[in-house]
Amino acid sequence: MTFTDDDLSHLESHGLPTLPTPATSGYVDNENARIWYASFGDGPPVVLLHGGLGNAGNFGYQVPALLDAGYRVIAIDSRGQGRSTRDEQRYTYQLMASDTRAVMDALGIKSAAFVGWSDGAATALVIAKETPDRGAGVFFFGCCVDETGLWPFKPTPVIDRIYNHHVKDYAALSPVVGGFEKMRDDLGPMQQGEPNYSAADMATIHVPVWSVVGEHDEFIKTDHAQYIADSIPGARFVLLPSVSHFAPMQRPDEFNAVVLDFLHQVFPPAG
Repeated sequence: MTFTDDDLSHLESHGLPTLPTPATSGYVDNENARIWYASFGDGPPVVLLHGGLGNAGNFGYQVPALLDAGYRVIAIDSRGQGRSTRDEQRYTYQLMASDTRAVMDALGIKSAAFVGWSDGAATALVIAKETPDRGAGVFFFGCCVDETGLWPFKPTPVIDRIYNHHVKDYAALSPVVGGFEKMRDDLGPMQQGEPNYSAADMATIHVPVWSVVGEHDEFIKTDHAQYIADSIPGARFVLLPSVSHFAPMQRPDEFNAVVLDFLHQVFPPAG
């Protein structure tokens, strides 16, 4: 029977699966921050970039599936989130792209496929635009490129459950005591429309991109995800039925199947 948790009640009561034991983990110093990472398995490298307020553990359902499919998985805690630190620099996706490249450099990874969720998707798209040689492809899930792509915020029980999960995780993982609210508020300006790419900007992106959105995404408009796919040469639009912004937790088997379809097309494992 396929696991589903559409209302995130299972997340609320049981949390997420613990990440496997990594082959290596640690910190990379970049731009006055210590960025935590973990690397699992062997094969073509796939970098997982989580959404705002979260941490690498949000991919608890994805890491084992990618390992089983023959990929090396690199999970990163974004600047100021999870185990990673930050300084007082303003959050930008360009800064977090720099952090991601620093981790790749430390691990000797020249190029990787990126699976980005929300803020992580924008970070991956910035990498693809700024340094296309570093990206074999971008799975761009649940994200916008400018403010026109956002629905007005409306709280829901699902959002409350994921938010409370993030609060607990931050308290358990962060080296900064009591810093969650400041981190949340500092992320806000960036999330309200950056990286602010125009259609002309996106037309210069020449790595494979899948622009993916849940049918019931609470934050991102479906037509905006379609617009992104239409603006990037060769990009593909994918609508995930019956899920929202939290598809990787709500219906992980279905989400993973689409991710693996993407990876097998852009970065297939040997053999």
